[in-house]
Amino acid sequence: MEDEGPLLREVYPDLVEELVRLLEGEGERYLSIAVRDLRIVAECGCADDFCQSVRTAPHPEGQPYGPGHRNVLLDPEEGMLVLDVLHERIVYVEILFRPPMARGPVTRP
Repeated sequence: MEDEGPLLREVYPDLVEELVRLLEGEGERYLSIAVRDLRIVAECGCADDFCQSVRTAPHPEGQPYGPGHRNVLLDPEEGMLVLDVLHERIVYVEILFRPPMARGPVTRP
C-alpha cells in the first residue's frame, strides 16, 4: 500500500478537536466525523506567512473543483478556517491568520 500521508489528527490534534467542535456547531455532523480520518496529502506551498493550509486529497493545480464543490466557512476564535468539500469529502483545510500550530508526535507503523 502506498504511503497516504500522516493523519491530520496526529500532526495537529488541537486543530482537529477545534474542527470537530466547529463543524458540530454548524450542523455538519457528517463532516465532524470525517475530519477525524483526514490525511495530509500536501501542505499549501504558497509561502504566505499567514497560511498553514493543507491538502487532504490530491488536486490538479490551477483547476477548479467543479460540480459538487462547496465551502464550509467556520467561525474560530482566531483567524480563518475554511473547508473545501467535494462530494461531501473534505479535500482542503484552509488555515489563515492564526498563530503557528504545534505539531503532535506522529506515530508511524
